[in-house]
Amino acid sequence: MTEEVKVARRQRRAQRQAEEAEAKKTYWVQIRMFPIWLRILLILAIFGGAAVAGLMVGYGILGDGTPSDALKWETYQHLLDIKDGK
Repeated sequence: MTEEVKVARRQRRAQRQAEEAEAKKTYWVQIRMFPIWLRILLILAIFGGAAVAGLMVGYGILGDGTPSDALKWETYQHLLDIKDGK
């Protein structure tokens, strides 16, 4: 091998090492559109809405009541009274 080829290889190797060192310096930062606390609140709100919708469908459509009665405390007080034998 000639001296010129050896020098060219050393230069390419040094350039590659410099590029790898530069690539290691950069960091990837992910920016979230919605913070985690907002995601948790959103999931809880969806679960709550699904529970309310399920109560209304079960009580009003599948049962013989009015769907809005499923959200009244008197309905559950009546169930508790039946359970307690009053």
